[in-house]
Amino acid sequence: MAATLAGAPARPRKLLASRRTRIGILYALPAVVYLLVLFVYPIFSTLLLSVKDLDGALTLNWYVDALTGVNLSVLFTTLRISAETALFSLVIGFLLANAISRLGPLLAGLAMLIVVVPHFISALVRTYGWIIMLGDKGLVNQVLVGLGIPGAPYQLLYNEIGVVIGTTAVMLPYTVLLLYGVMRGVDRRLLAAAASMGAGRLVIFRRVYLPLVAPGLATAGLLSFILSLGYYITPALMGSPNQTMIATLINQQVMKENRWNGAAAEGVILLLLTFAGLLLVKLVSSLGEAKKRSAS
Repeated sequence: MAATLAGAPARPRKLLASRRTRIGILYALPAVVYLLVLFVYPIFSTLLLSVKDLDGALTLNWYVDALTGVNLSVLFTTLRISAETALFSLVIGFLLANAISRLGPLLAGLAMLIVVVPHFISALVRTYGWIIMLGDKGLVNQVLVGLGIPGAPYQLLYNEIGVVIGTTAVMLPYTVLLLYGVMRGVDRRLLAAAASMGAGRLVIFRRVYLPLVAPGLATAGLLSFILSLGYYITPALMGSPNQTMIATLINQQVMKENRWNGAAAEGVILLLLTFAGLLLVKLVSSLGEAKKRSAS
C-alpha cells in the first residue's frame, strides 16, 4: 500500500516523460490555444464586463436591469417565439422526415437535397424572399385571394406570424436531418410484427413507432429552440417592435445606446439559456440510449 502511494506521484512525471505523450501534447497545443483565444477568453471577458459598472466597480445592476421592465418582456418574447418555432418546425419536420424515410434511397437522397440546399443560401436572401412572398401582393396572399379564402389578403408580415414563418423555415432543415436519421434507424420489422398481431395503424403509431422516435423528437425540438434563441436577421426584418428578440436588443444596446455592460449581461443570460438547453439535449440523448439498451 505504501509503495503504491509512494509511486503514485511519479506516474504523471513518467507519463510526461513518454515521447508519445509529448508529441500528443504538441499536436493538441494549437487546438487548445485556438479554443482559449477564440472561445474561453471572449466568454470570460463578456462575463467580467457584465458585472462591472461604468467606473469599473463590481455590480449586478446590469442583470437586474436585464430581468426587469422592457428587457424582461423582450426575454419572454424571445422564449415564446423560440418555443413556437421549435413546435412548428418539429411538426412540419416530422411529416417531411417521415415521408422521406419511406422512400427508396435515390428518391430519399433527392428529397433531402431539396430540403437542405436552401440552407446554403444566405439567410438575408432567404428572409427577403419570404418578405416578397408574404406581402399583401405576394404569392401566398395572391393564392389565398384566388381561392376565395375569407379575409384574404392577410397581414403576414411585421407581426409574430411573419417572424415564426421565417424562423421555422430556417430551422426546418436541422429538424428534418435529425428526424430522418432517427426514423431510418427504426426497425420496420417491429411495425410489421405489431400489424401481424392485429394492431391498427393508429395503435402502431402511438404504441410502437412514436416511442422509438421520441428521443429524436425531443432532441430536434430542443435544438431548434436553442438555435432560435439567438437568431437576429429574420425577427429584425420580418417583425415589428413587439417582436424584438434578445439578439436584436443586444445589437441596439451596442450600436445605438453604447451600453456594452448591459449588452454583456444580456449575452450572458442568453448563454446560460443555451447551456441549459444543451444539458437537456444531453439528458434526453442519455435517456434514449438507456431505453435502447434496456430494450435490447
